[in-house]
This record gives sequence, structure tokens and C-alpha cells, in this order.
Amino acid sequence: MRAITIDSPGGPEVLVWGEAPDPVCGAGEVVIDVVATAVNRADLLQRQGNYPVPPGASEILGLECSGIVSEVGEGVTGWTVGDEVCALLSGGGYAERVAVPAGQVLPRPAGVELATAAALPEVVCTVWSNVFMLAGLQRGETFLVHGGSSGIGTMAIQLAVRAGARVATTAGSQAKLDFCRELGAEVLVDYRSQDFVEAVGQADVVLDNMGAAYLPRNVDVLAPDGRIVVIGMQGGVKGELDLGKLLRKRGTVHATALRGRPATGRHSKADIVAAVLHDVWPDVERGVVRPIVDRRLPMARAAEAHQVLEESSHIGKVLLVNE
Repeated sequence: MRAITIDSPGGPEVLVWGEAPDPVCGAGEVVIDVVATAVNRADLLQRQGNYPVPPGASEILGLECSGIVSEVGEGVTGWTVGDEVCALLSGGGYAERVAVPAGQVLPRPAGVELATAAALPEVVCTVWSNVFMLAGLQRGETFLVHGGSSGIGTMAIQLAVRAGARVATTAGSQAKLDFCRELGAEVLVDYRSQDFVEAVGQADVVLDNMGAAYLPRNVDVLAPDGRIVVIGMQGGVKGELDLGKLLRKRGTVHATALRGRPATGRHSKADIVAAVLHDVWPDVERGVVRPIVDRRLPMARAAEAHQVLEESSHIGKVLLVNE
């Protein structure tokens, strides 16, 4: 098969569309003929050599895909050859075919075109597992998401609004903030010129992609009994935490990653996918929640897609499509 390969870590130019071994369909797995995948920040880190691949995962980039089931492994029920699906991956999406545990596969939502469905698995599973399953966002609470115009951010806003929360977000331009407003965000903060603590006041749940750089201010904005969930490290890995302030607020700080979770068992990717199918997919099919796609590029132009993310010139997801 053809896939995006990397000979050595570096900039976007190291991404090469070439030949790679076909995936082997193991017991409990299906093989998907990939129609599209989506670009995530983790892909950029892996390309740079800063994100080790979890044990057993494909070295090929790509944490989600959509496509058609072409092979079904031993012991798999519920999926047949020809099914249109999307899937949460541990790697391997930047390719023509990928093997994935059956528990990480979702049906293409009715009303969502197959390639567009590639924009859903990673963001929906990330937001649902962190904001709702872990942090327990409730109706009437205030939710702050940093980077509201990103793939994660655009989905987090929609799901929080659906849940009846008051949504605040940060973004780096008026155009991005305007888009976040259209999705339902009420408090809009330009992080280049505004203090989000002053603008938001207090937040019950904070979803943070920056890590160390925002940790002290996230504690400042936290409401009593508030919850911070850190899912990214764009602002560094080591920060200072004022435990006294956190104790006075009875606050909690969680740091989680989706990719390294086990495929099955407690707190597994399969559990999260099952929850998403039950709790979110019906509203995706009704159009209450929708994938936000900035642009589509051919898989062979993965380097260009990475450049778009590095420049943060996008709103929503950037897709790579097999032509």
C-alpha cells in the first residue's frame, strides 16, 4: 500500500508519500480502506521526534480515519466487509489501509459524508472522555476551552452548549472568535490582547491544550470545586502549581492522553467509543453537533497540511483524502 513515511524527524518536508507494508488483520480487528484521515497536533509532535509511538502502535501518523471495512478479523462481530465507518486509531491513518481494534470503530453517522466523518473520532472521543466522563460538566456550569477554533475546541464548544453550559473560549483572531460565537460560545477572549481570567471570571471546568504556560492562570480562573483537564503541552511541560490556592478552591487538575489508553478494559478506548456512540452519535446524525472542516488536501500533500496547523491558520479540522 501507499502511506506517508518518515525517514528521520524534522519539518513538514520529511513527510513522503511512498510504499509501506500492508496492515495485517489480527484477531479482534478490522482493516479499513482509508478514504480520509485528519491532521492532529500529536502528528506534528511525532513528525518532529517528540512523541514516542505507544507500544504496538503503527509508526505511520494518523489518529483517526474514515473509510470502508475491507477485512474482518477472527472473533469480530457487528462489522462486515463493505461497512462505511470511521475509527479512533493509535496510529496508521496516513495510509491507504489501516488495521484497528473493532471496539474503536464507529458507523458513519447518517447525514455525514464519508470523508467528512474522518473529522469526528479523535475530537469527539477526546472531548467526551475529558469534559464529560472525567470532569463531569453539568448544566448551568461555566466551561472554558482554550483554542476554541481548533478541532478540539470547535467540538468542545458544541458539546458544552448542548449540555446547557455557559461557554467561554480563547482564540487568536477576531475571525476565529466570531466563528466560536456562531457555535454558541458566550464569552470570547482574544488571548493576544486580553486576560482570560479577567474576562471569564470563574470557570467550573477548564479544558487546556497549553500545559505549563497556562497552569497558574487556569488555577486563578477556577471556581470552587472546579476541574482543570490538561490535554496538551503546546506551552511547555513544567509549570508551577500553587497548591494552597488549589486547596482553598477544592480544585482538581487532571492530565490525560487518549492515544496511550488500552484498547479494551477499564478506561479503555473501546469504553470511550461506546459512550460516544450512545451519548453523542444520535445528535451528530440529527445535525445538532457537526464536524467542522477547514479544508481537504490529497494525502500526498500531508506536508502542506502540517504547515497549515503549524501556522494556526485553520478553523476546525484539516483532512487528508485518498484520491
